[in-house]
Amino acid sequence: MTFLRVVLFSVAVLLVFTGFANVLPQIQSDPPKEEIIDTGSLDMAGMISLGESLFKGKGTCTLCHNGMGRAPDLLEMNLAETFPERLKDPRYKGVAAGKEGPKAIEEYIHESMVDPSAYVVAGFGKKGTNDTESPMPTINKPPVELNEIEINAVIAFLQDRAGIEPTVPLPSAEDVVVPDESSSEGPDVATTAEDAIDKFGCAACHDLFGSEADTGPPLAGIGKRMSRGDLMDAILYPNDTIAEGYEADIMPQDFAEQMSASELTLIVDYLLNLPE
Repeated sequence: MTFLRVVLFSVAVLLVFTGFANVLPQIQSDPPKEEIIDTGSLDMAGMISLGESLFKGKGTCTLCHNGMGRAPDLLEMNLAETFPERLKDPRYKGVAAGKEGPKAIEEYIHESMVDPSAYVVAGFGKKGTNDTESPMPTINKPPVELNEIEINAVIAFLQDRAGIEPTVPLPSAEDVVVPDESSSEGPDVATTAEDAIDKFGCAACHDLFGSEADTGPPLAGIGKRMSRGDLMDAILYPNDTIAEGYEADIMPQDFAEQMSASELTLIVDYLLNLPE
Protein backbone atom coordinates (compact mmCIF):
# COMPACT_ATOMS: atom_id res chain seq x y z
CA MET A 1 0.00 0.00 0.00
CA THR A 2 2.83 2.37 0.89
CA PHE A 3 4.58 1.58 -2.38
CA LEU A 4 1.40 2.42 -4.32
CA ARG A 5 1.09 5.78 -2.52
CA VAL A 6 4.71 6.60 -3.40
CA VAL A 7 4.10 5.76 -7.07
CA LEU A 8 0.92 7.85 -7.20
CA PHE A 9 2.65 10.78 -5.49
CA SER A 10 5.58 10.61 -7.95
CA VAL A 11 3.21 10.59 -10.91
CA ALA A 12 1.31 13.58 -9.50
CA VAL A 13 4.53 15.56 -9.01
CA LEU A 14 5.63 14.72 -12.55
CA LEU A 15 2.30 15.93 -13.95
CA VAL A 16 2.55 19.20 -11.99
CA PHE A 17 6.06 19.93 -13.31
CA THR A 18 4.99 19.01 -16.85
CA GLY A 19 2.07 21.41 -16.64
CA PHE A 20 4.30 24.18 -15.26
CA ALA A 21 6.82 23.68 -18.05
CA ASN A 22 4.07 24.05 -20.62
CA VAL A 23 3.05 27.39 -19.09
CA LEU A 24 6.53 28.80 -19.73
CA PRO A 25 7.14 30.30 -23.17
CA GLN A 26 8.43 27.59 -25.49
CA ILE A 27 8.47 29.54 -28.73
CA GLN A 28 11.95 30.35 -29.90
CA SER A 29 12.10 33.05 -32.51
CA ASP A 30 14.69 32.85 -35.22
CA PRO A 31 17.92 34.51 -34.11
CA PRO A 32 18.37 38.03 -35.45
CA LYS A 33 20.31 37.89 -38.68
CA GLU A 34 23.68 39.59 -38.55
CA GLU A 35 23.61 42.66 -40.79
CA ILE A 36 26.00 42.06 -43.69
CA ILE A 37 26.86 45.38 -45.29
CA ASP A 38 27.65 45.10 -48.98
CA THR A 39 30.03 47.99 -49.34
CA GLY A 40 30.13 47.51 -53.08
CA SER A 41 26.49 48.48 -53.54
CA LEU A 42 25.47 50.38 -50.40
CA ASP A 43 24.46 53.93 -51.29
CA MET A 44 23.18 56.70 -49.01
CA ALA A 45 19.58 55.54 -49.41
CA GLY A 46 20.72 52.16 -48.11
CA MET A 47 22.47 53.81 -45.16
CA ILE A 48 19.29 55.71 -44.27
CA SER A 49 17.22 52.52 -44.48
CA LEU A 50 19.76 50.65 -42.35
CA GLY A 51 19.74 53.49 -39.83
CA GLU A 52 15.97 53.34 -39.49
CA SER A 53 16.01 49.60 -38.85
CA LEU A 54 18.77 50.04 -36.25
CA PHE A 55 16.94 52.93 -34.57
CA LYS A 56 13.80 50.82 -34.18
CA GLY A 57 15.58 47.52 -33.59
CA LYS A 58 19.09 46.67 -32.41
CA GLY A 59 19.79 50.20 -31.18
CA THR A 60 16.74 50.01 -28.84
CA CYS A 61 16.31 53.78 -29.35
CA THR A 62 12.51 53.66 -29.34
CA LEU A 63 12.48 52.21 -25.82
CA CYS A 64 13.08 55.76 -24.57
CA HIS A 65 12.71 58.05 -27.59
CA ASN A 66 8.93 57.81 -27.73
CA GLY A 67 5.94 59.73 -26.46
CA MET A 68 6.33 58.55 -22.86
CA GLY A 69 8.60 61.43 -21.81
CA ARG A 70 11.72 59.42 -21.00
CA ALA A 71 13.66 61.08 -23.80
CA PRO A 72 12.88 63.47 -26.68
CA ASP A 73 10.53 61.84 -29.19
CA LEU A 74 12.81 62.01 -32.22
CA LEU A 75 10.29 60.39 -34.55
CA GLU A 76 7.64 63.02 -33.88
CA MET A 77 9.51 66.29 -33.27
CA ASN A 78 10.60 68.73 -35.96
CA LEU A 79 14.28 67.83 -36.22
CA ALA A 80 14.93 70.54 -38.81
CA GLU A 81 14.30 73.09 -36.06
CA THR A 82 15.47 71.04 -33.09
CA PHE A 83 19.06 70.29 -34.16
CA PRO A 84 20.05 73.94 -34.81
CA GLU A 85 18.39 74.91 -31.51
CA ARG A 86 20.48 72.32 -29.65
CA LEU A 87 23.70 73.70 -31.16
CA LYS A 88 22.76 77.23 -30.07
CA ASP A 89 21.82 76.19 -26.52
CA PRO A 90 24.20 78.07 -24.14
CA ARG A 91 24.46 74.86 -22.09
CA TYR A 92 25.91 72.96 -25.03
CA LYS A 93 29.72 72.87 -24.85
CA GLY A 94 30.32 69.79 -27.01
CA VAL A 95 32.41 69.10 -30.10
CA ALA A 96 30.02 71.03 -32.38
CA ALA A 97 29.70 74.10 -30.13
CA GLY A 98 29.85 77.32 -32.13
CA LYS A 99 29.35 75.48 -35.41
CA GLU A 100 26.35 75.23 -37.70
CA GLY A 101 25.24 73.32 -40.77
CA PRO A 102 24.81 69.62 -41.64
CA LYS A 103 28.35 68.58 -40.64
CA ALA A 104 27.96 70.19 -37.22
CA ILE A 105 24.67 68.31 -36.77
CA GLU A 106 26.43 65.07 -37.70
CA GLU A 107 29.06 65.74 -35.03
CA TYR A 108 26.37 66.61 -32.48
CA ILE A 109 24.38 63.42 -33.10
CA HIS A 110 27.52 61.27 -33.02
CA GLU A 111 28.59 62.80 -29.72
CA SER A 112 25.13 62.28 -28.24
CA MET A 113 25.44 58.56 -28.97
CA VAL A 114 29.00 57.85 -27.80
CA ASP A 115 29.11 60.39 -24.95
CA PRO A 116 25.47 61.01 -23.99
CA SER A 117 26.31 62.97 -20.83
CA ALA A 118 28.34 65.56 -22.77
CA TYR A 119 25.08 67.46 -23.20
CA VAL A 120 21.73 66.55 -21.66
CA VAL A 121 18.58 68.16 -22.98
CA ALA A 122 16.86 70.06 -20.16
CA GLY A 123 14.39 67.85 -18.32
CA PHE A 124 15.80 64.55 -19.55
CA GLY A 125 18.72 63.94 -17.18
CA LYS A 126 19.03 61.29 -14.49
CA LYS A 127 17.04 62.06 -11.39
CA GLY A 128 19.00 64.20 -8.95
CA THR A 129 21.74 65.22 -11.42
CA ASN A 130 20.23 68.55 -12.49
CA ASP A 131 20.45 67.44 -16.13
CA THR A 132 24.21 66.90 -15.98
CA GLU A 133 24.08 63.13 -16.46
CA SER A 134 22.16 61.25 -19.12
CA PRO A 135 20.27 57.99 -18.46
CA MET A 136 21.05 56.91 -22.02
CA PRO A 137 23.58 54.07 -22.39
CA THR A 138 26.73 54.69 -24.42
CA ILE A 139 25.63 53.31 -27.74
CA ASN A 140 28.96 51.77 -28.84
CA LYS A 141 29.40 49.82 -25.59
CA PRO A 142 27.41 46.99 -23.99
CA PRO A 143 24.54 46.33 -23.92
CA VAL A 144 23.81 47.93 -27.34
CA GLU A 145 27.25 47.94 -29.02
CA LEU A 146 26.63 49.58 -32.38
CA ASN A 147 29.75 49.70 -34.54
CA GLU A 148 30.88 52.85 -36.35
CA ILE A 149 29.10 51.94 -39.58
CA GLU A 150 25.86 51.38 -37.69
CA ILE A 151 26.27 54.65 -35.79
CA ASN A 152 26.77 56.49 -39.08
CA ALA A 153 23.66 54.81 -40.48
CA VAL A 154 21.57 56.07 -37.55
CA ILE A 155 23.02 59.57 -38.05
CA ALA A 156 22.10 59.42 -41.74
CA PHE A 157 18.56 58.38 -40.81
CA LEU A 158 18.15 61.28 -38.38
CA GLN A 159 19.69 63.80 -40.76
CA ASP A 160 17.32 62.61 -43.48
CA ARG A 161 14.34 63.03 -41.13
CA ALA A 162 15.50 66.58 -40.53
CA GLY A 163 15.50 67.24 -44.28
CA ILE A 164 19.29 67.42 -44.33
CA GLU A 165 21.50 65.76 -46.92
CA PRO A 166 23.39 63.13 -44.87
CA THR A 167 27.05 63.93 -44.41
CA VAL A 168 28.30 60.62 -43.04
CA PRO A 169 30.77 58.65 -45.17
CA LEU A 170 29.75 55.47 -46.91
CA PRO A 171 31.67 52.42 -45.66
CA SER A 172 34.70 51.31 -47.65
CA ALA A 173 35.67 47.76 -48.55
CA GLU A 174 37.82 47.57 -45.44
CA ASP A 175 34.80 48.41 -43.26
CA VAL A 176 32.72 45.41 -44.32
CA VAL A 177 30.99 43.69 -41.42
CA VAL A 178 31.19 39.91 -41.57
CA PRO A 179 28.99 37.79 -39.29
CA ASP A 180 30.59 35.45 -36.79
CA GLU A 181 30.47 32.05 -38.50
CA SER A 182 30.74 30.28 -35.15
CA SER A 183 27.23 31.48 -34.25
CA SER A 184 25.61 30.51 -37.54
CA GLU A 185 24.62 27.00 -36.51
CA GLY A 186 21.51 26.40 -34.48
CA PRO A 187 19.21 28.81 -32.64
CA ASP A 188 20.83 31.74 -30.86
CA VAL A 189 19.78 30.74 -27.35
CA ALA A 190 21.72 32.26 -24.45
CA THR A 191 23.30 29.71 -22.13
CA THR A 192 24.26 31.99 -19.21
CA ALA A 193 22.33 34.61 -17.28
CA GLU A 194 24.79 37.30 -18.37
CA ASP A 195 24.35 36.41 -22.03
CA ALA A 196 20.55 36.32 -21.69
CA ILE A 197 20.48 39.72 -19.98
CA ASP A 198 22.73 41.16 -22.70
CA LYS A 199 20.67 39.56 -25.47
CA PHE A 200 17.43 41.15 -24.29
CA GLY A 201 18.98 44.51 -23.37
CA CYS A 202 17.92 44.42 -19.70
CA ALA A 203 20.88 46.56 -18.59
CA ALA A 204 19.81 49.37 -20.93
CA CYS A 205 16.92 50.19 -18.58
CA HIS A 206 17.78 48.47 -15.28
CA ASP A 207 20.94 48.97 -13.21
CA LEU A 208 22.62 45.66 -14.02
CA PHE A 209 26.34 44.96 -14.47
CA GLY A 210 27.05 48.50 -13.30
CA SER A 211 25.10 50.18 -16.12
CA GLU A 212 23.47 52.58 -13.59
CA ALA A 213 20.43 52.75 -15.89
CA ASP A 214 17.30 53.99 -14.13
CA THR A 215 14.64 53.88 -16.85
CA GLY A 216 13.32 50.74 -15.14
CA PRO A 217 12.98 49.96 -11.41
CA PRO A 218 16.09 48.99 -9.40
CA LEU A 219 16.46 45.22 -9.10
CA ALA A 220 18.93 44.91 -6.20
CA GLY A 221 17.44 42.59 -3.60
CA ILE A 222 14.42 41.91 -5.80
CA GLY A 223 14.32 38.31 -4.56
CA LYS A 224 13.18 39.54 -1.14
CA ARG A 225 10.35 41.57 -2.65
CA MET A 226 9.07 39.29 -5.39
CA SER A 227 8.57 35.56 -5.80
CA ARG A 228 9.82 33.53 -8.75
CA GLY A 229 6.35 33.51 -10.27
CA ASP A 230 5.94 37.26 -9.81
CA LEU A 231 9.26 37.90 -11.55
CA MET A 232 8.29 35.69 -14.47
CA ASP A 233 4.98 37.53 -14.80
CA ALA A 234 6.77 40.89 -14.62
CA ILE A 235 9.00 39.88 -17.54
CA LEU A 236 6.35 38.22 -19.67
CA TYR A 237 3.45 40.58 -18.89
CA PRO A 238 5.15 43.85 -17.84
CA ASN A 239 2.04 46.02 -18.07
CA ASP A 240 0.00 43.91 -15.65
CA THR A 241 1.69 45.45 -12.59
CA ILE A 242 3.62 48.73 -12.84
CA ALA A 243 6.14 49.67 -10.14
CA GLU A 244 5.35 52.91 -8.35
CA GLY A 245 6.97 55.89 -10.05
CA TYR A 246 7.29 54.16 -13.43
CA GLU A 247 5.09 54.06 -16.52
CA ALA A 248 3.50 51.38 -18.65
CA ASP A 249 4.61 50.48 -22.19
CA ILE A 250 8.30 51.11 -21.53
CA MET A 251 9.32 47.45 -21.30
CA PRO A 252 8.88 45.30 -24.45
CA GLN A 253 5.62 43.36 -24.48
CA ASP A 254 6.78 40.38 -26.57
CA PHE A 255 9.36 38.64 -24.37
CA ALA A 256 6.97 35.67 -24.12
CA GLU A 257 7.54 35.17 -27.84
CA GLN A 258 11.22 36.10 -27.92
CA MET A 259 12.56 34.17 -24.91
CA SER A 260 13.01 30.46 -24.59
CA ALA A 261 12.00 28.86 -21.29
CA SER A 262 15.66 28.30 -20.44
CA GLU A 263 16.54 31.97 -21.00
CA LEU A 264 13.65 33.10 -18.81
CA THR A 265 14.79 30.74 -16.07
CA LEU A 266 18.40 31.96 -16.31
CA ILE A 267 17.34 35.61 -15.95
CA VAL A 268 14.92 34.95 -13.09
CA ASP A 269 17.45 32.83 -11.18
CA TYR A 270 20.02 35.60 -11.55
CA LEU A 271 17.62 38.29 -10.35
CA LEU A 272 16.46 36.22 -7.38
CA ASN A 273 20.06 36.09 -6.14
CA LEU A 274 20.91 39.77 -6.59
CA PRO A 275 22.11 41.23 -3.27
CA GLU A 276 20.48 44.31 -1.79
